[in-house]
Amino acid sequence: GAEDAMGDMDFKVAGTKDVITALQLDTKLDGIPASVLAAALKQAKGARLAILDVMQEAIDSPAEMNPTAPRIITIKVPVDKIGEVIGPKGKMINQIQDDTGAEITIEDDGTIYIGATDGPSAEAARTAINAIANPHMPEVGERYLGTVVKIAAFGAFISLMPGKDGLLHVSQIRKLHGGKRIENVEDVMSVGEKIQVEIAEIDGRGKLSLVPVEVIEKEAAEKEAKAPEGDEGPEADAEAPAAAEEKSERPPRRTRTRVRTTRPSDGDDRNS
Repeated sequence: GAEDAMGDMDFKVAGTKDVITALQLDTKLDGIPASVLAAALKQAKGARLAILDVMQEAIDSPAEMNPTAPRIITIKVPVDKIGEVIGPKGKMINQIQDDTGAEITIEDDGTIYIGATDGPSAEAARTAINAIANPHMPEVGERYLGTVVKIAAFGAFISLMPGKDGLLHVSQIRKLHGGKRIENVEDVMSVGEKIQVEIAEIDGRGKLSLVPVEVIEKEAAEKEAKAPEGDEGPEADAEAPAAAEEKSERPPRRTRTRVRTTRPSDGDDRNS
């Protein structure tokens, strides 16, 4: 532009109403006085605010980012949690990156940058990191899409979130296969397999006992199918005695006897 061809300085400033977010300065001179720079910044602020006002009239709020658009999000975790997020020899952070496809960078102050090719991947990585840095305590009845991380003779250990596993006992695994006896859990489940589970119990030590969601839903469907028609559940059972009691308090109905008299016919009147 003209500032490049005719001027000694090319100066561009970008930002919000409150702060400068970027600037670019080119000069043909060896240096410029501070007063000139201050005046340029003041003039740039006036122009920036005028442009922002016009933009505000056209668009009152930023548009939602397309879920499939690449993005970088930033989260903050306590400094003492950085080691847990990274894990031994980077095992935890590498696992999160492999599972979500996101790239994660951790700064010494606890700032974490998550870069991903789409929104769901970024959010999945954010959730995994927050589960470590700000863990949510699981509760009975909650459902998770877990991953089999270890097979034992008595069942399989399912990872619900980073650092939180639960046991799917062999008796529950048997229900997934029609109640058939299972000699080796490895024959029906494998490490890395995904399974939807529900927390059935949490003991005093915080150990989680899991139940397959498929089993819960199947048992519920069977129970509903066995219920007799017209059975309205506990409420109907509670209302039945009350209805019987109300009926017993009613006075007995009086029996009506209807006496029908026969009127003499016209022929009888004439004979009399």
